[in-house]
Amino acid sequence: MSDHPTTFQGEGPGGSGVEWDDHATIHQKDDGRGMLDGLKALHRGTLAEMVVRIAAMPESERSGYVIQKAGDHLLEVGEIMALARRDDFPGRG
Repeated sequence: MSDHPTTFQGEGPGGSGVEWDDHATIHQKDDGRGMLDGLKALHRGTLAEMVVRIAAMPESERSGYVIQKAGDHLLEVGEIMALARRDDFPGRG
């Protein structure tokens, strides 16, 4: 797993692609984060697993959730769905 934060498009500093196996959690969008942030996670797993969960939600519900990825990178619905559409997304099919 990677210990570095990624850029907006999910590319690592070397441009090697998305770290699909990085640890990630799903949170309600406005849960306040803060000191007890880890306890507020609704789901835990890999980035790929969390993208699958959000992508499977009805479109009207997706905007209420975010994914917090290793490296403290917060992904909102636009970036999550962009990841779900990538050709290298392991959750396709």
